[in-house]
Amino acid sequence: MKLDIERYRVRPGKRVRLDRHNPGATGPFRRPEDAEGRLEKGVRRLADYQERLHAQDRWSMLLILQAMDAAGKDSTIKHVMRGLNPMGTRVVSFKTPSAEELDHDYMWRSLKVLPERGCIGVFNRSHYEEVLVVRVHPELLARQHLPPRLVGRRIWRQRYEDINAVERYLSRNGTVIRKCFLHVSKKEQRRRFLERLDNPAKNWKFSAGDVDERQLWPAYMEAYEDALTATSTEEAPWFVVSADNKWFMHLLVAEILIDALAGLNLKYPELTPAERRALAGTRARLMKGARGG
Repeated sequence: MKLDIERYRVRPGKRVRLDRHNPGATGPFRRPEDAEGRLEKGVRRLADYQERLHAQDRWSMLLILQAMDAAGKDSTIKHVMRGLNPMGTRVVSFKTPSAEELDHDYMWRSLKVLPERGCIGVFNRSHYEEVLVVRVHPELLARQHLPPRLVGRRIWRQRYEDINAVERYLSRNGTVIRKCFLHVSKKEQRRRFLERLDNPAKNWKFSAGDVDERQLWPAYMEAYEDALTATSTEEAPWFVVSADNKWFMHLLVAEILIDALAGLNLKYPELTPAERRALAGTRARLMKGARGG
């Protein structure tokens, strides 16, 4: 069975309505058993592509994960990226901005940890927090020390424009960007919160503030719809990933990455004739040394 990732891509200019996306969808698979072995195969393909990406040293890959609490960002990183070489992978989790970060523009903390050529970077949350959390809590703008005349009614539209411009710039300089909104239902989030409370091994994951944010669900859904609509571009598309079933969420994210890397025509560098002659000479010296003991 083929998993059509295009069904989950947000088309540029198309208005996003999250109530039309089923968080419990599982694509062509009815049960986890129907997709058995596909994620493992995908992880191996990702590892192969990563090795070629690193050897070619021309492109970099950036995966951005955004979601409501308990949607599964951490588990997605754990399961999808588990076969990759840590030396060529960098995962960055963005927490509440520090005092130093608040004294810079809001993109600064993201830009300084972008993946270098040949590497895959994963953002667990990202600069999009500025048009999601900060939009739902506009009082947070006061902490950013912005000149008052720059904080107007158009600030969110301006930030969408700026984000698009930065991502276009990165794309034109060899960074392939894929953005996934892990779409969990409010009902499933509640179940996962209760699981965290009931399981001592997961108590550390729970925060009372998560429940407070849950009360703002409609405001967050509106913010996500606006952000996804305004910032899904050909260079840096958004995907709405059904997240109620983690096995399907992991598989879909892996397929999105594989599709992006497959389009880069990644190859191991070809040696010049002079380099081949040098290798042949080195081989001859090693073989001569072996005969001599």
